[in-house]
Order: sequence, then structure tokens, then C-alpha cells
Amino acid sequence: MAGLSTLILLLCAAKDVMPSSSHWKPTWPSYRVPVILPQSTLNLDKPQFDAEARLEVVSPCGPACHKSSPLPTYEEVKHYLSYETLYANGSLTETEVGIYILSNSADGSQGKSRTKRQIYGYDSRFSIFGKDFLLNYPFSTSVKLSTGCTGTLVAEKHVLTAAHCIHDGKSYVKGAQKLRVGFLKPKHKDGSKVANITNSAMPEKMKFQWIRVKRTHVPKGWIKGNANDIGMDYDYALLELKKPHKRKFMKIGVSPPARHLPGGRIHFSGYDNDRPGNLVYRFCDVKDETYDLLYQQCDAQPGASGSGVYVRMWKRQNHKWERKIIGIFSGHQWVDMNGTPQDFNVAVRITPLKYAQICYWIKGNYLDCREG
Repeated sequence: MAGLSTLILLLCAAKDVMPSSSHWKPTWPSYRVPVILPQSTLNLDKPQFDAEARLEVVSPCGPACHKSSPLPTYEEVKHYLSYETLYANGSLTETEVGIYILSNSADGSQGKSRTKRQIYGYDSRFSIFGKDFLLNYPFSTSVKLSTGCTGTLVAEKHVLTAAHCIHDGKSYVKGAQKLRVGFLKPKHKDGSKVANITNSAMPEKMKFQWIRVKRTHVPKGWIKGNANDIGMDYDYALLELKKPHKRKFMKIGVSPPARHLPGGRIHFSGYDNDRPGNLVYRFCDVKDETYDLLYQQCDAQPGASGSGVYVRMWKRQNHKWERKIIGIFSGHQWVDMNGTPQDFNVAVRITPLKYAQICYWIKGNYLDCREG
């Protein structure tokens, strides 16, 4: 099972059924994902929480670099998808996983750093004001982390974010043990009489209500290095809250190829730190992709890291339109494109393997994670 052919099956284990060219609706593909199950769990020493929180990640490895990198071995993939779990009491465990293919079908789809510059020409971001928008789906799924990043609600008690928001690749950041998740709420108390100012020139004041995090999962593929080069492929983490948030959440999905996205475009909302207290929405075209990453030039600033990248497509089985998170906004890259330096913002794609892992973290039962 350690051969190259097995690995290719693992990386591409998806039955991608796309709509015919005559079908006018962009339709979610049907994927059969592999199974990722815990094999053993080891108690680790309590971390020191001595790293400084970084709101962005810069990597010199661009699309060409990633595409030319050799495929990891089966054992390497198992190691990358093994994970650490940090608990609110400071205890830490490491879980080794096994990867299994339950379907024989397979479809093969597959510079140097400088100071950050994440705005491309005219700033195309939109600040979202007014509780009628902020408290309604899909904007209501965006939450703020106490370390300064953004996250997205993906289940009743779970938040998806970027790994670098809580771990710098070598150590957990300060505040990770007492990590909290903030939900925007109106400043007035429930039940009080407040003037309707939806159409007012002044937006309604909002505040954050915070919920503590019970435990956090981070893949070893991130922890193995110092968050650059191929490590960026695993810049994602899942947070479990101490209590349900009682809001509508957005499901995760396997990332289709960029050419199958509606208009080749992605969307995400985050708490950019140059607009304190504002939720900022943007959309843009995907410029390039690798198996694990999407390269785009969506305007963004630090603080938006960890935002859920989503698209809206037709769900054939349910006969309705549905938004799904297909990636996690990671950060900035300055790369060499055919000899020409170019800026990109990068999102980590949810591949079939990552879907299987994140879904298992959420549901705890692989039988609920067979359809991506």
C-alpha cells in the first residue's frame, strides 16, 4: 500500500461527476472520499504557548514550485494527516491515522518573500454593515478568533480556521490555550426597544459575544515545519466550542477544479485588521491552482486569515442551490511566474483526504463522511 500507484489513488480518490456542457447550472460534483481513522493516540508534554500570533503566512513556493514537487509517499501522507489535539486544560495529544480506500474508482484531476501587499489596484472589498446583513447567512457564519484571525462555522459546535492562527509551525501561540471565538451581536440587550435604523446613514453598533474553545485539531503536516513551502498545504485547523453557537453554519465540501467553479470565482468574508470591528466581504477570480492550493488576488489584509472560501452551486440531489466551504484563506505569496515576480493570496483547498479528516473531526464517524 506504500507504492506510488496507491498514493496517486489516495490523492485523486474522487468520482467527479460534472454536469454536461448543455446543463446551464454549475453543479456540485459527487465525490467518493477515502476514510481516515485514528490508529493510536499518545499523550504529549504540555506546550509552552510561547509563539507570537501571526496573522498571515508568507511562502516563497509558488504554483510552479508546488507542481514540480515530488508526490509524498504513502507513509508521509499518513504522517501529514496525523494530528495534534490541544485541550482547554492545556493537555496535548498526538493521534496517528490510517488511510483506507473503500472505492476502486479514481479520477486524476489534479521567488522570494518581501513585505506584504495584499491589495491589488483598486480595493474591491465591501464592509458589511447593519444587523440585517451581519446576522444573516452567509455572513453570520464568519466569526473572530481571540488571536486576531477569522473562522467559519461548519457545524453546531465547530469552527474551521487556519492553523497558523494558533500554531506557528513550531509552537502554539500565546492565547491558544484560552482561545475564544467571537460572534457579532447588536450592542443593545435582547428585548429592549431600539429605533429601527436599518436605513440610517449610521450603521448599528455591534459587539462580540465570546465562546471558549474546548479543543483544537491541527494536522501534523503543518506542525512538521515552520509554515512555508509545502507546509502551507496543511494550513488549516478545526476548533470545537464548549457549547453550541445556535447559528446556521456552512457545510464543507471537496474543492472542484477551478475551471468548474461558477465564473471561476471564489468568495470569503473576514475581519481584516485595517477595518477594526468590520466584517469585510470580497470575491475574485482564481488565477492558478495546484492540488492543494488556490492562487487568487482577492483583496485582503491580515486578520482575514482563516476565512472560509466558498462557492454557491446547484445540489442535484436536493434540487436546490447550496453554498459550501471549499478552502481556507491562508495568506500572501510573492512568487516567480515565468521569470516575472507576482503577488498572490493563497487558499488551502479542501481535497478528498482533507475532507475525510475534517469531517471525521466534526462527526466522529467515517460513515457520515463518505460523500464530499
